[in-house]
Amino acid sequence: MTEPRPSHPALSLDDTVHQRVRLGILTVLSETRECKFATLRDELGLTDGNLNRHLRILEQAELLQVNEGYEARRPCTWLRLTRQGRAALRAEVAALEQLVHRLRAATDEPEAG
Repeated sequence: MTEPRPSHPALSLDDTVHQRVRLGILTVLSETRECKFATLRDELGLTDGNLNRHLRILEQAELLQVNEGYEARRPCTWLRLTRQGRAALRAEVAALEQLVHRLRAATDEPEAG
């Protein structure tokens, strides 16, 4: 009887989190308690529409919270990572670290010859 092989670390990557813009959003939000929409947009070099599309996906997955209000009588949107968002980002980084570890182990082995 063969033992089950451990799953490949790539299988642990979350499609919602792993997409590069969404990974960037979660990373920026993890660095602060709260972030303005415009700050996040500028930090990642996105258009309003592109950022909005990714924020909707992350909000539907309950990975971030969107709060709309006013600042100096002007509309303002603040974004905050949820507890689930922080956990999802940690899990994604852990899977990426496993992939890097695996790659380094494979490339550090002497070649058979």
